[in-house]
Amino acid sequence: MKKSLIILLFGVLTSFSMMAQSTIVKGSVKDAASSEPIPDVTVTIEETQQSTLTNGFGEFNFSTNVPLGEHVLKISKAGYTTKRYPIIINEGQTVNITDMTLDIDVTDVQDMFTITLSDDELNDDTSGADNISGLLSSSLDVFQRTAAFEFSSSFFKVRGLDSENGSVLMNGIEMNKLYNGRPQWSNWGGLNDMMRNQVLTTGLTPSDYNFGGVLGTSNIITRASSYRKGGRITLSSSNRSYTNRVMASYASGLLEDGWSFALMLGRRWGEEGFVDATLYDSNSFFASIEKKINDKHSINFTSIYTPNRRGKSSPNTQEVYDLKGIKYNEYWGSLDGEQRNSRIKEVEEPIFMLNHYWDISSKTRLNTNVGYQFGKLGNSRIDYSGGSNPSPAYYQDLPSYHEQRDDLEGAYLAQQEFINDGQIDWERILDANLTNNVNDISSAYALYEDRADDTQLTVNSIFTSELNEHIILNGAVNYKHLKSENFGEVLDLLGSNVGLSNVDSFDGFQYDAQNPDRLLEEGDKYRYNYNLFAEVVSGYAQAQFTYNKVDFYVSGNVTNTTYQREGLWEHSRFAGDLSYGKGEELSFTGVGGKAGFTYKFTGKHLFDVNAGYLTRAPNLRNTFSNSRENHSIVKDISEEIVTSFDASYIFRSPIVNAKLTGFYTTIQDANEVGFYYADGISGGNAIADNDTSAFVQEVLQGIDKKHIGVEFGIEAQVTPTIKLKGAASVGQYTYDNNPNLYLTSASFETEDGSIDYGQANLKDYKLAGGPQRAASIGFEYRDPDFWWFGATANFFSNAYIDVNALTRTENFYLASDGLPINDYDEDLAAELLKQEKISDYMVVNLVGGKSWKVGDYYISLFASVGNLLDEVYKTGGFEQGRNANYTELRDDNADGNPQFGSKYWYGRGANYFVNLNVRF
Repeated sequence: MKKSLIILLFGVLTSFSMMAQSTIVKGSVKDAASSEPIPDVTVTIEETQQSTLTNGFGEFNFSTNVPLGEHVLKISKAGYTTKRYPIIINEGQTVNITDMTLDIDVTDVQDMFTITLSDDELNDDTSGADNISGLLSSSLDVFQRTAAFEFSSSFFKVRGLDSENGSVLMNGIEMNKLYNGRPQWSNWGGLNDMMRNQVLTTGLTPSDYNFGGVLGTSNIITRASSYRKGGRITLSSSNRSYTNRVMASYASGLLEDGWSFALMLGRRWGEEGFVDATLYDSNSFFASIEKKINDKHSINFTSIYTPNRRGKSSPNTQEVYDLKGIKYNEYWGSLDGEQRNSRIKEVEEPIFMLNHYWDISSKTRLNTNVGYQFGKLGNSRIDYSGGSNPSPAYYQDLPSYHEQRDDLEGAYLAQQEFINDGQIDWERILDANLTNNVNDISSAYALYEDRADDTQLTVNSIFTSELNEHIILNGAVNYKHLKSENFGEVLDLLGSNVGLSNVDSFDGFQYDAQNPDRLLEEGDKYRYNYNLFAEVVSGYAQAQFTYNKVDFYVSGNVTNTTYQREGLWEHSRFAGDLSYGKGEELSFTGVGGKAGFTYKFTGKHLFDVNAGYLTRAPNLRNTFSNSRENHSIVKDISEEIVTSFDASYIFRSPIVNAKLTGFYTTIQDANEVGFYYADGISGGNAIADNDTSAFVQEVLQGIDKKHIGVEFGIEAQVTPTIKLKGAASVGQYTYDNNPNLYLTSASFETEDGSIDYGQANLKDYKLAGGPQRAASIGFEYRDPDFWWFGATANFFSNAYIDVNALTRTENFYLASDGLPINDYDEDLAAELLKQEKISDYMVVNLVGGKSWKVGDYYISLFASVGNLLDEVYKTGGFEQGRNANYTELRDDNADGNPQFGSKYWYGRGANYFVNLNVRF
């Protein structure tokens, strides 16, 4: 009896002891060279997609819902080579892997290649580039890396979506602009060393920081304590955008007194890049200081200042490219023996952030952030209100103009003149103004700048709590306020001492009716002067659930957005409160919900599904139909509706990683506002003086778009030194309805200055924006002696130029009197309206590098050659809006060399980038 009781008691105690024991995976990560702990290393149990970050001491811990059995532990951080460790987890035991090491990534491809491409490509309204919406996701799966590294120079868009569909955060503060929804990448350009620490999600997958968009969320972390201790000096040379780059950075790591700091200086410059006269002049400054108050509280202050100027390049007709080559740029000319580009983009918007990190408990954190940004964004151009068009590629100066008039001698002379010169004649411009000075006439030409001076305050709090071993709760509240001052500014009167008239030379309207016929000096405001106000209040909540066989999440958000325009000048065409003072305050309410799950068949095979529905306010750009002149709002404007779904099969093994994704996204009730000069406008007496030409604002209203396709990425470590990789995207991105179109113009004599043309027949036309099909295949060889080499062949197809919507309305077949055109030929019309497809092409890229360790210093050399075979290819284009009806378009295309043919962008020919850096 006693023996049985002892056995029973022993069994009970053992049971309680086993129940008390928890299953834990923990460890620490250090720098292989310095043996210093590395903070913010991403540690992932691959098969479960559970991940965490190391703390300031390089430590990590998994203690809830830890999976049992054989698994792979992956440790990764930007700037280091990723490592993967096989582990066995038994119930009730602790797996303790201390002092794991990460080696510095000597190849550093993410720094050398990706950021270089983005600096000069993105967010330039005149370049048509918005091509790397998934750029900051480059450190994720092989498809995302390929989209960033290999597809970017072809204006490829992930899933055919603009970057406004993804969120870019910095320390939890959203950096997407309220004006167009896109991040202004140049605001932190040249700070590569400081932008490495990123937490990334793709698609609808959950983020700990915000609800995000359908392309995911990238959060750049600039906490001073998160940077690897040490410094780096970098020298670069290239012929892509800038020609030279110098960078220097240093991070202290976490000091004994709790302070940390990180500093960086950089400069990029060049007289021109691959395209003629595209100057580049950029400086970059960064400072981050953190104080760890105690184990629970830390405060970080970050300041970023990256003033930059760069010369723009022009899109051109095929006629122009055939005469001058793909490097031709019409925006410049020589003055006093130096290149002078008339179109300079200048961005100077400092960023300041104060972040408070509060570890309420070991399982609950609160991050509160304040961000303040101000400064200017300017785009210069020549004003020729008193003279002829100074563009060297003006249609009347090209051979096609004379050929259509059977003037062969004139065509030959125009051809020779354009081939031998073909640039802006600054001397002629100065002479014209000097002549006006003698006759006391206002400036015929001037250089002015379109300015947007933004001041924005952002405040938010981000909450994360681990409720139990299965559930993590995330939430955030956000407030954002923007004041955007918009005006033209006279930069240079180009020799005039009389001044520049502030009157519309085309229609005679006063831009500032309360100060009529004013002559302007350099530095004065010109053409327009108004403010835009925006206020955004939002909140989101999210729950993530983790179990042995399935992980899932649900997330929701609510956003209220208000816009208002304030006119500081009264436009004489829109007198009184139509243009002056504060206009109507608009309010939009956006709601969103998304959910998804990952089912783990085995450790190697996973199935992932995500679905989302959200409504969102239109951006400022597409809310006001003609904000420079009046308060007019896009008619019947409402929130956009976005629906998205994707499903992925994921395979992971020690040798092969692969992911196949199918996606379907729709955008409904979107608006787009464009500006151009149009000929052949119908509208009867609605047009001043019964003219058929006007500078117009085109409003496309209620646009539906559909994006459907598949993505695939695979990489295989076939030997310890050779990796094979491949990626492909096959999509179909189309208009999904026939939206309404109307034009507004000061030239129109309707009450509100608009003419409605009804439906634009756009359904099933392809959306422009890079190739809809792209594929890449390549390899990478890494030698144990610290040198490496890689090559890829990239294939692009199914790219289309942007169609002119006005020619797809009733305006196309109506004469100026509003009656049908007599000799309208439907077969010829169908041919004229057929969307142009860009030819398929292939681009081969090479990369390679070598590194050396000399004492405590690391020396790395990196080089890349883009478009090795010097392939000549178009990356995009658009139909000009000048030929707005059948007769105009038919006559212009009759001889196959139209005056107003489509304009295109070409990719770079063979180009290079070389980088040398020293780390210590």
